[in-house]
Amino acid sequence: MAQDNAAFCGVPEGGPSEAKGPPAPPRRRGAGARKRQRYVEKDGKCNVQHGNVRETYRYLTDIFTTLVDLKWRFSLLVFILAYAVTWLFFGLIWWFIAYCRGDLDHLEDHAWTPCVNNLNGFVSAFLFSIETETTIGYGHRVITDKCPEGIVLLLLQAILGSMVNAFMVGCMFVKISQPNKRAETLVFSSHAVVSLRDDRLCLMFRVGDLRDSHIVEASIRAKLIKSKQTQEGEFIPLDQTDLSVGFETGDDRLFLVSPLIISHEIDERSPFWDVSRHQLEKDDFEIVVILEGMVEATDTSMGTRHAHGDFSMRMPPPWGHLHVDTSPPGGHLHGDTSSPQG
Repeated sequence: MAQDNAAFCGVPEGGPSEAKGPPAPPRRRGAGARKRQRYVEKDGKCNVQHGNVRETYRYLTDIFTTLVDLKWRFSLLVFILAYAVTWLFFGLIWWFIAYCRGDLDHLEDHAWTPCVNNLNGFVSAFLFSIETETTIGYGHRVITDKCPEGIVLLLLQAILGSMVNAFMVGCMFVKISQPNKRAETLVFSSHAVVSLRDDRLCLMFRVGDLRDSHIVEASIRAKLIKSKQTQEGEFIPLDQTDLSVGFETGDDRLFLVSPLIISHEIDERSPFWDVSRHQLEKDDFEIVVILEGMVEATDTSMGTRHAHGDFSMRMPPPWGHLHVDTSPPGGHLHGDTSSPQG
């Protein structure tokens, strides 16, 4: 790469500005080439599955996060079951108290003082349990002062019901307020390009925001995911190396009101410095871009990922090409996001 930085054989004689245009059509490495398995998908989902997890009890020690991480259909199932089970459980206890006290045998005896008025079976006990825990209070079924065990049970159900409400409503609120969908309106260029910028060889990609509400304190990072072998012969699969995208100069802090081109300078500190162009075409690696910030509308933190792996899939890579201009001159400033591949 150091030699390519000096000569830049991939750029036509007229300079990089004349290298604009559609990239060279991708060529396959062979008809029998196996589709490369990505570490991170284009949509940011990590393609990693944890296997042979024996200490599954650790998920239960942080049950709140476990419930928040569940898919929506399972979260709704747990939400419904949490209330249904507690209602049924306490309804069974109310029925059991009435059965043991003999209230069910004196339904027509007006001189008898039951534990709960108008409780004549399990269904009415279940309804009373719902009324108690949800504090509905229709007034038809009511506990009497002649039943101390019922009073104790009423206190327990009120306290436990409040805990269930706080826990389940908290889980639903956190899950609903997660800004995961905010990342859907953050678009990345489909391809990263290598070209000259200010007479320096740079790897560049573009990011843009489709919404009018901005990402506050947006920052961006880039990771090179590549297996390597140490000098001692140790093989490290999926080793992660930082790619500088302006941390020293503050260029990693973005004011994302229009599409921006993020640049990584290929210098002596870059992991691509000792890599030739032909080796770059053959190597199997990914560049994972991580953008983080706060959603202006809700004041919540958000993050998104995007993976560039086109260098290992395209032969040759888009060498010497530039991203198309998205700011036409004249009139209002306009950021064109209709062609995120550019």
